[in-house]
Amino acid sequence: MTKIRSGGFDRRLLEGLGILSSVVKAGSFVAAGESLGLTQSAVSRAIARLEHRIGVRLFQRTARSISLTDEGSRFYEAVAPHLSAIADATVETGNSSKKVRGRLRVNVDAGTGHFLLTPNLQPFLAKYPELSLELMARDRMGDLVREGFDVAIRFGIPEPSSLKARLLMRTRIVTCASPAYVAPPRNAPPPS
Repeated sequence: MTKIRSGGFDRRLLEGLGILSSVVKAGSFVAAGESLGLTQSAVSRAIARLEHRIGVRLFQRTARSISLTDEGSRFYEAVAPHLSAIADATVETGNSSKKVRGRLRVNVDAGTGHFLLTPNLQPFLAKYPELSLELMARDRMGDLVREGFDVAIRFGIPEPSSLKARLLMRTRIVTCASPAYVAPPRNAPPPS
C-alpha cells in the first residue's frame, strides 16, 4: 500500500491528482495538457511531483506511449471515486449559490408589510419554492443580528447604524381628507 509522506495536505497534491485523472482519461501528456490548457512539460512535471510526493512511479513512459504501472493503477482506482465526488460537490455547491433556498427572516414595520410586501408574497414564493419566509412585523428594528434576522425593511430615513442600508424604492406621502372632515365644526367659534 502506498503511503503519502507526512508534511500536511497542500493544494498541489489535489492539483496533481486532477492532472493524473486527465492524463489517464486523455491517454497522453500532450492530450491532457491540451484539455487543461497546460504544456506537455507542465503536465509531466506535475506528474513527477505527484510521484515524488506519494513515493511510487505512476506511469511507464516510452517515446510513443504511457501506461499506468500496477501501483499507479491501484492508486488511480482508489482516488478516482474521490475525485469524482469532489467534482460533483464543487458543481453542486456552485449551482447552489445560484439557487435561492433556505430560510429568510424579515423584520418589517406593519405598514410596509401590509401594503407593500403581503400583496407580492405569492408571486415571490412561487418564483423561489425552496425558500421559507418568516415575516415579523415590529415597530422597532431592535438588534437584527442577535435576534437572527437576515434583513429589515423600513419606511423612511434609516437611523445611523453599522448595518448596510439600501434604497428599495422612492415614494411620496400624500395626506388626503374629505372636505367635511377638515371643515370646522358648525358650532365652533370663528378663528381669531
